[in-house]
This record gives sequence, C-alpha cells and structure tokens, in this order.
Amino acid sequence: MGFSQALSGLNAAKANLDTLGNNIANSQTVGFKSSNTLFADVFANADVGLGTQVSSVLQDFSEGNLEATNRELDLAISGDGFFRMQQNGETVYSRNGQLTMDAEGYLVNAQGAQLMGYGLSNPNDPFSEVVAGGQPEVLRVPAATMPAKATDEIDAVYNLDAGIDETDPSLLETATVQLDPADPTVTDTIDYHYSNSFTAFDSLGNSRNLTVYYEKTAANTWQGKVAVDGLLNDNDNVAPAVDNNQFTLNFDSSGALNAADEITNFTFTQAQMGGEAAALNTQFSLAGTTQFSNDSTASELTQNGYTSGTLVGVEVDDDGSIVRNFSNEQSQAAGQIALANFRNPEGLKSAGDNAWTETAASGGELVGAPGTGVLGAVTAGAVETSNVDMASELVDMIVAQRAYQANSQTIKVEDELLQSAVNLR
Repeated sequence: MGFSQALSGLNAAKANLDTLGNNIANSQTVGFKSSNTLFADVFANADVGLGTQVSSVLQDFSEGNLEATNRELDLAISGDGFFRMQQNGETVYSRNGQLTMDAEGYLVNAQGAQLMGYGLSNPNDPFSEVVAGGQPEVLRVPAATMPAKATDEIDAVYNLDAGIDETDPSLLETATVQLDPADPTVTDTIDYHYSNSFTAFDSLGNSRNLTVYYEKTAANTWQGKVAVDGLLNDNDNVAPAVDNNQFTLNFDSSGALNAADEITNFTFTQAQMGGEAAALNTQFSLAGTTQFSNDSTASELTQNGYTSGTLVGVEVDDDGSIVRNFSNEQSQAAGQIALANFRNPEGLKSAGDNAWTETAASGGELVGAPGTGVLGAVTAGAVETSNVDMASELVDMIVAQRAYQANSQTIKVEDELLQSAVNLR
C-alpha cells in the first residue's frame, strides 16, 4: 500500500511549510537570508519509489535592499562579505550591522557580539596609526582626549606685487613690534610692503597670532620677517640672542619663486613663547608663490596645529574606517572594520541571532578591508533588509498547502481501498 509514500509527502510538505513560515516570520529581520527546502525521491531497489525526503535546506545569500536609517552606527554591506564578530569567545559572521557602543567603547550588536577588524599599531597609544592587515581583533573606540599639537608645518601661497617700487619710501608701511619677551616696553618699528596674519598653535594648544611682514628690498627680491603675538627679534644685541626669523625670497624674470627659497624654517624659543609652552619650530613652505604685477595677496594658507579636543562623535567611512571626531574639529581613526567572505557561503551553519559559523563545507574565511577584492563596501546610516520576497513566499505556501492536502488525500484513498479489501467475504 502507498501509506509510506503519502506519509513521506506529508512530512516533506510540513518541512517546507516550516521553512516558509520561518522566512515569513523573519521578513523584517535585518540581514536575514531566506531558505529553500530541497527534496529528493526515495528508491530502495524497487520499481515504484518509496516517497520523498528533505535532502537539504539551502539558504539564499543574495543581497537584500539597503534601507537608510540616518543612524551612524547602523551599517550595511553593499556587496559580498560578512561582518566578523566575536560572541562568547567564538568567531561568528553576520550581515546585521545594527550596532551600539557599550560603556567600554566596544561596538556590539543586540546580542552582545563585538565587531572585529584591524586595530591601532600601539594599543597603549589611542592616537597611533591603524595597521590594516594581519589578524583581526575586537575593535574598541578609545574615549581619550586628543592632545594639542604644535604647528610645525605651514603651507602658504602668495602673490607679491611686482609693480612696487622699492626705492619709493612712501609705499612702505610701518608696524611696531616687541623685541624682548621679558620686557614688553622694548619695542621697535619695521617697514614692510605687505603683511599677512594667521593663527597657529603652540604645544599647549594655545592659539598664537603669526604675522609675516614682506618688504621688497631689490628687483625681484623680497625679505620676510615672522612675528609671534607681536614679538619680533630684530636685534641680536637684545637678550636672549636668538635667530632673527628672517628669510629672503628671490624670483626669476617670469615671476616664479626660486626653488631654493620655497622652504624656510623659523624658531621661537620657549622664552619667546611665554615660558610655558615648548619652543615653536616650524617649516614654512612658500611653494607656488609668485611675483606678478597685481595686488599682494594670499591665495592659500594651511597649518597643521590644533588645540586639544574631546570626543564628540563616531562615524564609519566606506572603507570601514571607524573615525573619531573631536571638539577641535580634528578626526582620528580608531580602527578599520574587517569583512570576511567564503568560497561557499551556502555551506555556513546558522547559529541564530543573525549569525553564521564557519564549516568544512563553507571553506576557510577570506578576510580583508571593505572594498578590496570581492568584498563589498560598508555603508553607514543604513541597514540591509531581509531578502525574503513576501509575495513569492505566500505563493509557495499555497503550493505547499496543496501538496499537504494532496498527500492526505492519498492516505484517505489508500484507507478506502484497504477497507474494501477487509470487507471482502
């Protein structure tokens, strides 16, 4: 009789309905991957099969839609790959990037799994560089205050007016500068044709006003003098004797600055800086400066110093860099997210909690930075929705229901046939 075939069909249809029900139940689960039930017929050296069986439940790792959340620690992978996470001492893989930062600075999901990636070159220095590559580690965002940085590089581009007649004293302007850091009454006056002031920072993060005075002293030749907070040492006889912080700029007949004059260095001693901050040693680059017959002006000026700053926020770049933003408008990476991929993702074992674990069938993990090789990019402020197609699941459920009903009908018919045979006299 065909009871066994029908019974196997009922069991197979029930398993299929279980899979479909699980898909529908997780249609709103971020990073969820739907599954399909695969069947195989059963033969045992017989002409008529013995029914069906569930051969496998195969997961569909196709990418879901990305949905914007505008929450900085919501992350989605655009492309292939998995977030590598540590949960209860075990490495797991997930496509769910709904993260929060715990009290210790670790990036964790709702189940407490910690995000992994590439950390700092010196774990004891929260402002050391991120070292990509190597063995991924649990990422932690330090809350340390960023220390101040003294300005040691200034890049400026000027045009100095070639039309100035250096022999005409009426074109000169005059500034009063302080000469002795210990005695503000010791002053002098200097002449200049053009001056430019900007802010720099000392080793304690104090803002300092630097002024550069330019005087045309001969054809195609200018002299520059640098003052800090109005202090200029223009007299070596004033104690303490220090470098005058003067430099010369020579231009060729086409208005270009001689290469030898593009970079100069100036120093202000600790005494000149007020006695608390360290000496200011700065490289002053004037590459690109010209001398044309137009008004003297600065077209570009940057410096690399800043005051101290506290952590005000964290954001994630497309390459997976976890960037700390500070109140001094500076940014510093705390690590870089590492993604993992597998030759056969369908061989991964589901571990629940939106996570999978590696198996022999999946092959070993291939780890790298986002956007490299076959790995996708990380998108912040978005999550990957479930890839469950609700319409398709509902249609498949109708088909599975019909299969269940048909198999139950087979049992009914077999029962009727058996009853007829029993009633034979």
